[in-house]
Amino acid sequence: MTVRPDHWWRHAVFYQVYPRSFADSDGDGVGDLDGVTAHLHHLDALGVDGIWLNPITVSPMVDHGYDVADPRDVDPLFGGITALQRLLTAARARGIRVVMDVVPNHTSSAHPWFVEALRSAPGSPARDRYFFRDGRGPGGNRPPNNWISVFGGPAWSRVTEADGRPGQWYLHLFDAAQPDLNWDNPDVLADFARTLRFWLDRGVAGFRIDVAHGMAKPPGLPDMPTTDVGLLAHRDDDPRFNRPGVHALHRAIRAVVDEYPEAVTIGEVWVHDNAEFAKYLRPDELHLGFNFRLVQAGFDAAELRDAIDNSLAAVGLVGATPTWTLANHDVERAVTRYGGGAVGLARARAMALVLLALPGVLFVYNGEELGLPEVALPDAVLQDPVWERSGHRNRGRDGCRVPLPWSGSVPPFGFSTTTRTWLPMPADWAELTVACQDGDPGSMLALYRRTLRLRAEHPPGAGLSWLPSPDAVLAFRCGDLVCVLNAGEHPAALPEGTVICASGPLTGELLPPATAAWMT
Repeated sequence: MTVRPDHWWRHAVFYQVYPRSFADSDGDGVGDLDGVTAHLHHLDALGVDGIWLNPITVSPMVDHGYDVADPRDVDPLFGGITALQRLLTAARARGIRVVMDVVPNHTSSAHPWFVEALRSAPGSPARDRYFFRDGRGPGGNRPPNNWISVFGGPAWSRVTEADGRPGQWYLHLFDAAQPDLNWDNPDVLADFARTLRFWLDRGVAGFRIDVAHGMAKPPGLPDMPTTDVGLLAHRDDDPRFNRPGVHALHRAIRAVVDEYPEAVTIGEVWVHDNAEFAKYLRPDELHLGFNFRLVQAGFDAAELRDAIDNSLAAVGLVGATPTWTLANHDVERAVTRYGGGAVGLARARAMALVLLALPGVLFVYNGEELGLPEVALPDAVLQDPVWERSGHRNRGRDGCRVPLPWSGSVPPFGFSTTTRTWLPMPADWAELTVACQDGDPGSMLALYRRTLRLRAEHPPGAGLSWLPSPDAVLAFRCGDLVCVLNAGEHPAALPEGTVICASGPLTGELLPPATAAWMT
C-alpha cells in the first residue's frame, strides 16, 4: 500500500516516554502509565503529536521490559491494561497518539513458549520456535558456534534436560533471559500478527519495532569471522544482522498493519549503508526507520552535515520520510555527550534547534527537554544486564534512565512519594525540575516549547538546502526557515534575515560559539 502524502505522522514530533522513569503514581518508586496520564499536560504544553512508550507488556524486567513474557497484556508494575486504556483515552482527548514498543526478535525465558520448550525433547515442535542446537566437542560441552552476546559473554546457554543431564544450547543475542525466536517457524509470525491486531484494536497508533534489522538469522548459523565487535556495537559487517530474509518478514508485518490505515511502524534499524538502510523503507515494509547518524555525530559542523546528508540520501532512495533524534534510552545523554557542564548544555541547546529545524519526523527522549545530563551512578545500584554480562567492564545504560525531576528541592523531586526510586536521583537537580524551569524563559524547557511552537508556525519543507558558511558553521534552509549553528571556537557572522529564536544570547550580528539561531 502506498501511504498518502498527508499521513499524520509524516511531520510528527514524538516524545519518547521511558515509563519506569517518567512519573510514579502509586509510590512504589517506579514510573507507571497513570503517571504518564497525570502529566499529559506537560507533553501537551511541549507541543508533541505522539508518544512512544518503551515496553510496558508483562515481563520479569531482566532487561526492563525487552524480555517479554506476555506480549498481549500490560505488566501490573505499570498499572495493567486498564491503565493503558485510561492513557489512550486521555491522550486522544488532547490530540496525542500513542505508539507502543514491540519486541519481535526474542521473548523472555519466562514466556510460556520457552517454558514449554525447556520441558520438551530435542527436535520437538516447541523447541523449533527458538534456536536449540546440540553443542560441539566431547559431550557437546561447547556452544554450537562462536557467537557472542551484544550485551557481553557467549550468545548461547546450555539447558538441563528432563533426565537431569546437560543438554542442548539455546541462542540469545542479548541476555540469557531473552531467547531468540526462530522466524522460519510459522507460529512466530502468526503470534506476532495476533499481537499487532490486539493492540491496534485497542486504539494504539502503531509500533516502534525493536531490533528491526534482526529476526532473520544466517542459514546454518555459521561462526562469526571475528568476535571482536564490542559490547552494544552496531556494525554493518556483523553477519547476524541485516540478513536478506528480514525484508520478507517486514512485508508480512506491514500487510497486517495495513489493515489499519492510520497506523505507523517505526523500525530500530542500526544499518549505516544508505542503500541497505533504504530497503527497510520500501513502500511495503516499514513506514519509518530510525537513522542514528545524528546521534553518533560529534559537535562538529562537518560531521553533522555528513550525518544529515546521508540520512536524507538514504530515505531519498525510496521516497521515504526521514526521522531524527539526539538521544534515546540506549545512548549517553546529549548534554554529557557534547562535553558536559555548561559547555555540554550550551551545545545541547544549540543541537535542539538543529534537530527541530529538520524535515520529517522528530523524536525527543524524556528529559532532553529539561537538559538532563548522564548520571554517574554507584556500582551497587546498576541494573542494566550489560553491567553483569560484561564482567563489570561496561556500566550499561542506566545513566540515561534516571527518573525525571518534576518539582521540589530534594529527591525524588515530585517523581514519586518515596525517596527509594528504582534508580537514585542526584541531589543537585532542583534547578532542572519542570517546576523550576516552567517560569524561566531562558530554560531548556522554555527553549523546547518555543521552538516547537515556531516549528508548527514555520513547518519545514520536504527538502533541505545548504547555505554558504565558514567551515565551523552549519547553515541550511527548510521551507521558509533558516537554521545556523556555530560549532567553532569564535563568533560567526549571521546571514541576512530576522532572528526568531536562538539557543543562547547573541552578540549584535554575531552568533557566538556553541549557539544556534533560527531566521526567516
